[in-house]
Amino acid sequence: MANTAHTRFGAVRARLEAFEPRPGWRAWLFEFLLFGFKQAWACLFGALMLALLLGTHLFYPAGASLARYDFLTIAALAIQVAMLALRLETLDEARVILAFHVVGTVMELFKTAFGSWTYPEASLLRIGGVPLFSGFMYAAVGNYIARVWRIFDFRYSAYPAVWATQLLGVAIYVNFFAHHWLPDVRLVLFAAIGPLFWRTRIHFLNWRSHRWMPLLLGWFLVALFIWLAENIATFSNAWIYPDQKDGWQMVSPSKLGAWYLLMYISFVLVASVHGTRKPD
Repeated sequence: MANTAHTRFGAVRARLEAFEPRPGWRAWLFEFLLFGFKQAWACLFGALMLALLLGTHLFYPAGASLARYDFLTIAALAIQVAMLALRLETLDEARVILAFHVVGTVMELFKTAFGSWTYPEASLLRIGGVPLFSGFMYAAVGNYIARVWRIFDFRYSAYPAVWATQLLGVAIYVNFFAHHWLPDVRLVLFAAIGPLFWRTRIHFLNWRSHRWMPLLLGWFLVALFIWLAENIATFSNAWIYPDQKDGWQMVSPSKLGAWYLLMYISFVLVASVHGTRKPD
């Protein structure tokens, strides 16, 4: 079982897992609710960031001396400090946030330069056309993966060679940039992910025993939730795509593919820190 004693969540989790519901449908319902609670806890940083985006869009004073984007950057830093101080996350998870912030900001600088999306509001805390809070949106994805990995004690069966997974991750990251000049090989990359991970299962400990699902399916489910969150973020004017300049509309479902590939990169980065253990 994963060690959670170093966070406040550990004590709550221990009490919940010691609960003894009646057998039958009550036990199934309890395990389902426990799974939802743990997932919500893993999403804590991302959920707080999303609430900030929506809340400031609806209620932030229009004439405030501090720009909304700058407030978001300061608030994101404050959340990170508070989570560490209150032992709501570990130092390892904070390091993951930093790594993803750097990787994400580099991608943001490139993509905004090519007009893939824009940040329409003014701010001081920015690099070029990219406000610094944007890196925390990528960090929220990495933070979720790191937290859920620990909370559910992830194990993997039929996991491919690490060098192959990392090489594919580098190719995906390079294609995010190179497709502006060279042919987009996204379909080739999808075709490579499929056979490489077709047999891979992710085993997770929710309550008393490990359950499993295909890893490819797990990535898709997370990418779907990120796409839904992106719709909320663009609605809140955190950033906008070219087809949203004349008024908000849903983000194209084609973005699911981009999020799936980004999910893959995120997973490989976290796997390089945590390692991929096999089931006992």
